[in-house]
Amino acid sequence: MKKCNLKLKVLSLVLFLTTLSQVLLSQDKNDQAFSIIAFGDMPYVLPQDYARFENVIKTINDQKPAFSVNVGDFKASSTPCSEEVFTKILNYYQQFDQPMIYTPGDNEWTDCTKKDAGAYDAEERLMLLRKMFFKDQNSFGKQKLTLSSQSKNPDFVNYVENNYWFYHSVAFATMNIVGSNNNFLPTSKNGNKEFFEREKANLAWMEETFKKAKENNAKAVVFVIQADMYLGNKDLKEASGFIQIKKKLAELSADFKKPVLLINGDSHDFIIEKPIVEDQKTKKCLENFTRLQVPGESNMHVTKIYINPNAPSVFMFEEIHVTGN
Repeated sequence: MKKCNLKLKVLSLVLFLTTLSQVLLSQDKNDQAFSIIAFGDMPYVLPQDYARFENVIKTINDQKPAFSVNVGDFKASSTPCSEEVFTKILNYYQQFDQPMIYTPGDNEWTDCTKKDAGAYDAEERLMLLRKMFFKDQNSFGKQKLTLSSQSKNPDFVNYVENNYWFYHSVAFATMNIVGSNNNFLPTSKNGNKEFFEREKANLAWMEETFKKAKENNAKAVVFVIQADMYLGNKDLKEASGFIQIKKKLAELSADFKKPVLLINGDSHDFIIEKPIVEDQKTKKCLENFTRLQVPGESNMHVTKIYINPNAPSVFMFEEIHVTGN
């Protein structure tokens, strides 16, 4: 499917300053302008990237965002998926001054079956992630945000990692959608049971998020996932792990009409684009939907998102280069 011909790498200074002035002028307390930080796919090359990740944490703390969102992949796919590695990252996550919300990546569980990663069972590692990283309804960070988990629903009790929060008239949600084709396996021994159950949970959570957004008169919706569903998997056959998710996301975004932002990692390049084609004949974009892909791997930098619920487009973006990285 041909995508809209719109891809932004940088912001013009004039446009950025204009939007920043709009942010600063927002006065309504309930929809006051704010900024967040998005990052992920780090640290990979060890042990040297631990020091670089400490630089990332310091930069985010210095920026003082309302909160930050982490798109997962907190290690390389070849790094052992050991409890020791998980614990080290968990300790790093306590060093954020402001709230930090994390969603799992494929390197933390689906890729743990690789020999270099320890040849673990993927579903067992996912359960360990849930036990270690999602113990309660709070974000990471010295300051906490209270989150609402999908696990409160008796039909989806295992999905503690799918969370929702509402901040200054914007609805936010994480969904466990990961690379490696979302754990849809062509040689699955049990008919891809884990995939289909999680896909059902993610589709339901997406619908619930938009429902809550409408009920609360949200000015925008933000989803945070790990997988690059629009570029990195372009060579996959029709039996893809993202078909239903992408279809439902496009439908619900079009119905919502207000701005929708998808934040993901996975492919490591900084990209801002309109990836959904609303009209195949005219190649018209679904204008209210924007995708932000954050940098990662060797590019250990972060993205600042200025959010003004009173501005027409709501979102503006700035690359923040981490000193020392």
